[in-house]
Amino acid sequence: MFKQASEYARDLNVLTPSRRSLVALLGLGVLWVVFLLGLFAVNTANAAPMVTASRVWPAAEYTRITLELSQPVKFSFSTIKNPERLVLDLEGVEPNTVLSDLSSKIGESDPYVKLVRVGRFKPNVLRVVLDLKTEINPSVFSLPPVGEYGNRLVVDIYPLQPIDPLMALVNSPRQAAGGLKDEVKGEEKVAVAPPSTAALPALEAMEMAKKAAVPESGKDSSSKSAKLEKRKPELQVTRLVTIAIDAGHGGEDPGARGASGTNEKDVTLSIARRLKAFVDDEPNMRAVLIRDGDYFIPLQGRVLKARKVSADLFVSIHADAFIRPEARGSSVFALSERGATSAAARWLAKKENDADLIGGVNLDVKDPYLARTLLDLSQTATINDSLKLGKAVLGELGGINSLHKAAVEQASFAVLKSPDIPSILVETAFISNPEEERRLNDDAYQDKMAKAILAGIRNYFAKNPPLAKSKLAQAD
Repeated sequence: MFKQASEYARDLNVLTPSRRSLVALLGLGVLWVVFLLGLFAVNTANAAPMVTASRVWPAAEYTRITLELSQPVKFSFSTIKNPERLVLDLEGVEPNTVLSDLSSKIGESDPYVKLVRVGRFKPNVLRVVLDLKTEINPSVFSLPPVGEYGNRLVVDIYPLQPIDPLMALVNSPRQAAGGLKDEVKGEEKVAVAPPSTAALPALEAMEMAKKAAVPESGKDSSSKSAKLEKRKPELQVTRLVTIAIDAGHGGEDPGARGASGTNEKDVTLSIARRLKAFVDDEPNMRAVLIRDGDYFIPLQGRVLKARKVSADLFVSIHADAFIRPEARGSSVFALSERGATSAAARWLAKKENDADLIGGVNLDVKDPYLARTLLDLSQTATINDSLKLGKAVLGELGGINSLHKAAVEQASFAVLKSPDIPSILVETAFISNPEEERRLNDDAYQDKMAKAILAGIRNYFAKNPPLAKSKLAQAD
């Protein structure tokens, strides 16, 4: 710095006295700014890391606790029994109100965490203790800055015995209840509960008899039924089929945001719940929500859950976004093995596949079964069926919204990579378009969207009945 100052003073000799004084002042000012910035950088580098934000995402599958930090930290963790606890030690972190307020974010309904305690364990080590409600299988990992997030330390608390989605579906207490109240944006909607596999024939017969025997008040039920039969294609389905409905994004990953602040993850979950209610109302169908709350599921985990419940179809719900607000319309996508069908499809697939980076995935955990599944290249028949399903759904979406593209597009979407389940991704509308954002927040429009997707599914099954019997539908 002093060498630069001497050279700078020598250069001043070629100027007039007045200009020399002005330039000297400016030069010295610049040098002082550089000097102060250097001091600030040194002080920042030496500053103790701080927890700047904390978030808790409870769910039946697992609870995630996220600590956002001013810089990366060294950490270690362990579990203690009798009673069950998870101990997390953070090096160099000072206690603050963000950490002390963490316990207030733990709700009584959290299935795994009872209480959080924070205190100094030893010099330079801060200890966070999670009092647990059951035995757990924890996963603790750090994430680099991405998107709107800085450095993150993620604590995923899984039950020691993972929840089996197949058994959860079969043993659902709603299956013989005759009705279900789904809360969607504060409203109560009634839908027929999915039947148990053992009671399937009897319940289906009772449901059909009930619909045939109870006429609507003040209307000719027989004529209305005839009209419905003409309007709906005849389904060639002789067994119960399972539809996996995936609400895109969730938890740490909000997805796209509209100009009015609407999060894609909230819209997709609301539409997915409505679609499930309508699917469950079909006598020969049942639906499984891949995500039934505000929490994150990795893209590959969504594929695995659909396969574990032996799903016949996989429908992923999203709300598109673009850099220009005038982009509009609905779209349907299927998987491609040969590259994207357009630059826009390629861009969208990359954006959706980046959800794992934002949502936060522990990359140290490898699943060999999953690797075999997703590297299976014999997907040609499944992709062909996906294109048929996508075409049927796209045709129905065109009746309630303009289409962004009139044909099903293809790209390498990670969430569609099931080798044996026809899978589509539905971009319901552009959340980045102010008009479509308003429609996506409208309950009536969400119902229309869900009904249109169901109509497309019915059209697909009318022409492509499932051949192999689902394990869920088998009854000894």
